[in-house]
Amino acid sequence: MRNGVQLITYADRFGGGDLSTIQHLLNGTLAGVFTGVHVLPFFTPFDGADAGFDPIDHTAVDPRLGTWEDIETLSRTHDVMTDLIVNHLSDESSQFLDFVDHGDASLFAGMFLERRTVFPGGALPEELQAIYRPRPGDPFTEVSMADGTHRTMWTTFTPRQIDLDISSDATHRYLMDVLDRFEAAGVNQIRLDAIGYAVKTRGTSCFMTEDTYDFIEDMDRAVAVRGMKPLVEIHSHHEDQIEVAERVDRVYDFALSPLVLHAIHTGSTDPLVRWLSVSPRNAYTVLDTHDGIGVIDVGPSGSRAGLLSSAQIDRLVAHIDEATEGESTLATGEGASNLDLYQVNSTFFSALGCNDHLYLFARLIQFLAPGIPQVYYAGLVAASNDMELLASTGVGRDINRPYISLEEITSNLKRPVVQRLLALIMFRNTHPAFTGTFRIDAPDDGEMRIRWITDDASIDARIDAGTRTFELDVTQGASRTTITSWDGFVAIR
Repeated sequence: MRNGVQLITYADRFGGGDLSTIQHLLNGTLAGVFTGVHVLPFFTPFDGADAGFDPIDHTAVDPRLGTWEDIETLSRTHDVMTDLIVNHLSDESSQFLDFVDHGDASLFAGMFLERRTVFPGGALPEELQAIYRPRPGDPFTEVSMADGTHRTMWTTFTPRQIDLDISSDATHRYLMDVLDRFEAAGVNQIRLDAIGYAVKTRGTSCFMTEDTYDFIEDMDRAVAVRGMKPLVEIHSHHEDQIEVAERVDRVYDFALSPLVLHAIHTGSTDPLVRWLSVSPRNAYTVLDTHDGIGVIDVGPSGSRAGLLSSAQIDRLVAHIDEATEGESTLATGEGASNLDLYQVNSTFFSALGCNDHLYLFARLIQFLAPGIPQVYYAGLVAASNDMELLASTGVGRDINRPYISLEEITSNLKRPVVQRLLALIMFRNTHPAFTGTFRIDAPDDGEMRIRWITDDASIDARIDAGTRTFELDVTQGASRTTITSWDGFVAIR
């Protein structure tokens, strides 16, 4: 896997096409910009109840988007990441329909998790209350069987997504079949989606328990033995992220995004510096994703303090609301058909008031942080909130999931903010200091100094969140450059 910036994108929403469109963009208009790409779910169907995260057939490419040969072609030029959705399967999958038809006689009977499996004889109210959930209400759905009986299925996310029983042999075979299909197509990075919810243990929160950690390690090995790199996707307390990082190959740095916003909106870098001093070095860094801007990753949890206090998080959400002129509030929370309650829905560009300088300032911090940076397709073109799409679908997260045509991509690539972002990306991709040692310190709250050092190259960056200014001393061999403006990156591109 290459140490460069990766793109996160849907196949159908970027370029208005399919998998071949993404391949042509990455090797044409965007040639040399990205070393890898995370293609968000392209399975059958890609446009179901949860935008592809509810596969009917996880081993099949939706024919409207292309074939596995398209993925294989893309893998010849770029690192390719795909999602292994370990927690659930669509209620329209052949496996679940067979279970509905044949009940306990189905070959897939043990594959799907029923409430009674975890709570034989019934659950106490306090046991149900202890279950951690990403959406309001109980995580269960009553299903009518073909024989007229009813089963209560575990459905963590939506009633259309039936949770899997990971202790079942049928589930294990299913997950291994999906991994084998990915490996055959040349995929080399696997995102283990929603894995924190996958294990349900009575008497616990059913989220990030010791049993969960064991399962994460098992899946990490299953991916690695096939020559692929696993990425564990968990939105949780920052200490959980550190612990997971010690056990697996790669994790997300979800805390970075809200901490960067906090630093820019308040001028205080102390929480960001504290985090970057201890954050996992084996991370993928993101500012924006298809799920919006997470806040749970920096907040307190029970007796554990957060990187930000609850009051600071409230102020951050208010800052985003002000920057978006109320748009984020319309798309966030229990309204707008949201599947989760711990993320703010907005594009990252809009969360900074569509201010070119502040947006690039945030990206500079991301690219200077340790880890492999990823840039979401909406962020690549500095897209503002898509209020028309939100109004037409009523789905809050669609505010940050625009459909961008090829013509719009071409037009946006000419904007100064995007040109400068491309220059920043190329700087991150090519400067050898990013293969070296990372160091950070803070002269005072508001400033931070980030250094990357190898034997013959270095980057010494001074970042001032109060004045929103920066200065980079960049060396490579005998060459030395000082950069204090965005045009400085364009000049060395």
